Amino acid sequence: MPRTLTPLELIERSLQKKYRKALWTPFILAVKRYALIRAGDRVAVCVSGGKDSMLLAMLMRQLERYGDVPFQAVYLAMDPGFNPPDRRQLEENGARLGIPLEIFETDVFRSAGVAAGENPCYLCARMRRGHLYSRARELGCGKIALGHHFNDVIETTVMGMLYGAQLQGMMPKLRSAHFPGMELIRPLYCVREADIAAWRDYHGLHFSDCACRFAAKGEAASARRAVKALIEGLRRDNPDVEKSLFSAIHSVCPETFPGWKQLGERHSFLERYGDPDPAP
Repeated sequence: MPRTLTPLELIERSLQKKYRKALWTPFILAVKRYALIRAGDRVAVCVSGGKDSMLLAMLMRQLERYGDVPFQAVYLAMDPGFNPPDRRQLEENGARLGIPLEIFETDVFRSAGVAAGENPCYLCARMRRGHLYSRARELGCGKIALGHHFNDVIETTVMGMLYGAQLQGMMPKLRSAHFPGMELIRPLYCVREADIAAWRDYHGLHFSDCACRFAAKGEAASARRAVKALIEGLRRDNPDVEKSLFSAIHSVCPETFPGWKQLGERHSFLERYGDPDPAP
């Protein structure tokens, strides 16, 4: 008689069976395509408590156990000032999903709210990332892994163009400017948000959204909702619009733009255009 699987084993198995094509395969694609993990790496997998970072932690845990490239992962969760129910949900979900969370506390919510008035989301994100880098380095990690996914990538690109007046993407990995020798990686870069939500709902899991009281009304949140709605509308006429946006950021043609910015310095196409050939 076959052994009855535990709830955790069923969730883990679904990543290799039911959701292999939707979750595991694009996760591995990103890890390999962008060379996110090298042999001997020690990676701090940053778990905020939301569906994206929780899935990331589960995928990284399976990759750590069964992958071809040996590496170590630390599952790092920051309490930025959660209220007791949110803190308890984080701990309970970590236990339910078999994620050995390393939780540390900060006062980011309070500090960001005081310093940035009614729209502290940008400052909060920067402060959170700084604390994560610092704690990860204390734990001997050279990389932090964040749960940004495929939809974050394309939405951020469109938001930058429509609201920030710039064509700016979201890199799959980048070196830290303030923590020398450390990198940020995004292993969910090719995973779609709808597939993450489907996995969550299939197992009846409940994760927190941002627990900050400003999150629902901040300008950044409003802009992202508007961009989500815009892309959703475009998808009704063109089902491949998201794929096209994602492909576009991998096929940029700098020679077709009148200006660009590189390493903080602005450039014009006139630098390469040159004077016309003299008349014969």
